[in-house]
Amino acid sequence: MHLVEVRNLTKIFALAESSFGGRRSGEVRAVDDVSLDIREGETLGLVGESGSGKSTLGRLILRLIEPTSGTVVFDGVDLLQANGSKLRCLRRDMQIIFQDPFGSLDPRYRVEDVIAEPLILHGKSIDQKGVGRDARRRRVRELLSAVGMDESAMPRYPHEFSGGQRQRIGIARALALRPKFIVADEPVSALDVSVGAQIVNLLQQLQRDFGLTYLFISHSMPVVRYLSTRIAVMYRGKIVEIGSTELITSRPQHDYTRKLLAATPQMASS
Repeated sequence: MHLVEVRNLTKIFALAESSFGGRRSGEVRAVDDVSLDIREGETLGLVGESGSGKSTLGRLILRLIEPTSGTVVFDGVDLLQANGSKLRCLRRDMQIIFQDPFGSLDPRYRVEDVIAEPLILHGKSIDQKGVGRDARRRRVRELLSAVGMDESAMPRYPHEFSGGQRQRIGIARALALRPKFIVADEPVSALDVSVGAQIVNLLQQLQRDFGLTYLFISHSMPVVRYLSTRIAVMYRGKIVEIGSTELITSRPQHDYTRKLLAATPQMASS
């Protein structure tokens, strides 16, 4: 069963006036006629170099950016036709984990408030009576435990934590509303290798525990291969190849995919 169905999705950005006063004419096709499906319970890895359009595609799927054309169907609902309360309800089931674990957390908020914010914003959608403070605090403690942290983090501020801990807090916030689908946008690229590996393993465990579906965006083929059920390769705004992880990494068909694999020594020699 497909949880997400993307058809002919395109995003064109017009070139704006430069900061030096000159004008540039033309446009950039950041995402160019992309079609793909994401099956319920799987991890689709989206891999490509910086500037290939990966993050833009992820945000288009979540409707954080409005597309130029195309359709996105989420759980049987045309996301681009939804608005108002219907879109608000759908947003409970779709969340994002950002690349920068510090920039994505409001430095003025304590950890408890960072994680509880989605519960406050969407409280009436979960329970018509709202979510009381005690219930929110219990939920925050549960979420911190799920990501390998304890309640001692609740009164502290984001700057008091390491990058890996901040990313765990961001993941806890993404889980607050019990979503079905998460876009993980380069969630380990700002972390060192050992901490990034811990976060990848955490994402795997959370997928099993919560029945999550992921779109995992990365420029790293080894990370994508480790985590993903299938891989989509993106180049200059287009999906140039998509298939099972084993197929893409052992028998790539597109020249760009072969170059990505060859650029990673441990994969080129395997």
